[in-house]
Amino acid sequence: MEQSNYSVGLDIGTTKIVAIIGKENEYGKIEVLGIGRSKSLGVHRGVVNNITQTIKSIQQAVEQAEADSGLKIGSVVVGIAGQHIRSLQHSDYITRANSEEVINEDDLDKLCNQVYKLVMLPGEEIIHVLPQEYKVDGQAEIKQPIGMYGGRLEANFHVVVGQVSSIKNIGRCIKSAGLDLGNITLEPLASSDAVLSQEEKEAGVALIDIGGGTTDLAIFKDGIIRHTAVIPFGGNVITEDIKEGCSIIEKQAELLKMKFGSAWPGENKDNEIVSIPGLRGREPKEITLKNLSKIIHARVVEIVEQVYVEIKNYGHEDQKKKLIAGIVLTGGGSQLKHLKQLVEYITGMDTRIGYPNEHLAGDSDQEIASPLYATAVGLLMNAIENRGRNLVYQEEIRNEEELVLEGHPERRATEKSKGERKTVFDIWSEKLKDFLDNAE
Repeated sequence: MEQSNYSVGLDIGTTKIVAIIGKENEYGKIEVLGIGRSKSLGVHRGVVNNITQTIKSIQQAVEQAEADSGLKIGSVVVGIAGQHIRSLQHSDYITRANSEEVINEDDLDKLCNQVYKLVMLPGEEIIHVLPQEYKVDGQAEIKQPIGMYGGRLEANFHVVVGQVSSIKNIGRCIKSAGLDLGNITLEPLASSDAVLSQEEKEAGVALIDIGGGTTDLAIFKDGIIRHTAVIPFGGNVITEDIKEGCSIIEKQAELLKMKFGSAWPGENKDNEIVSIPGLRGREPKEITLKNLSKIIHARVVEIVEQVYVEIKNYGHEDQKKKLIAGIVLTGGGSQLKHLKQLVEYITGMDTRIGYPNEHLAGDSDQEIASPLYATAVGLLMNAIENRGRNLVYQEEIRNEEELVLEGHPERRATEKSKGERKTVFDIWSEKLKDFLDNAE
């Protein structure tokens, strides 16, 4: 199969690295062709802190995915998270030279590119510019201004900002692992593509992706992203607490959490005990499940409360901004027993667990439909969408060229502008590639 027929998503997490190869089938669903995962070494709280180890882990996951699918991986779409991510609201406008012409894609690109030029704090770079709604000549609440007449086009934007060094480090790891960087996407955006339905995004929903090192939040209302945040705590701090509270090693703490852990302490009876083998001939340790769930409960409450503060910051208590669809939990941490009930109890909002199976083809492996793979599936969807967009542009340019060859000189100007037009993503990718080349 040629490289152009399939795409690759690469999720560089704190606990695991997942490479997932797939393509779109004739029904618009995603067919997973191969998957590889490796233990993530060198990533702490979503940020690369050991380049050599991260490269090794990426290569391991990629080799496994290649062996699984029998395909060669070239370009990948990567997710970015970590505590350095912040978001802000910004308004901007452009004045159009000719208000007698209708607003087109170029005008929107021009407006977006203007926002990319915003001056950020030293060492920060804009990752995403997400339009909220547009205004044309003062007429507000326009979702899609293309095709309208107007002289002044303005918009509110949700701008996601990250640290230049962290973005560079990810790019460096990808390059050194022998891969091309197709695009960088904010992880909560990728997860939301995989697990949220359009109805939920319209009604208002908060996606909470509980990973190993970070908990990511994305809030949607009226089908538009309204707020994003990354909280620097995840499943690993729960494991750490169990390790210290029960005086056991990390491996045992992780197993205890997954097998017997519960976010609701009232569930366990006092006499339920787990015996853990001692190290090198020492006496085994006995741990009551009630104590275990108390330790877990205390930390989970802290994480959920921090997320709830972010939801309040967005303005959930305001009647107009109410999130009717409530909360969707995903990521590996969402598999903790009774977490759904605890989140409902703390926030008073309807909650469900989000599985990425909605967009997967029917015959996909059950394992991939786990919340663990929500971000990886979302990144794969992003990669497929970008490929589709590029193919459409190439097709448009090809059609224009054919028309010119057929002797339509009046088309020459449009053909030239089509060929020159770049999407915001292309411009950003080029900037990033220059960046990485200069970093060497």
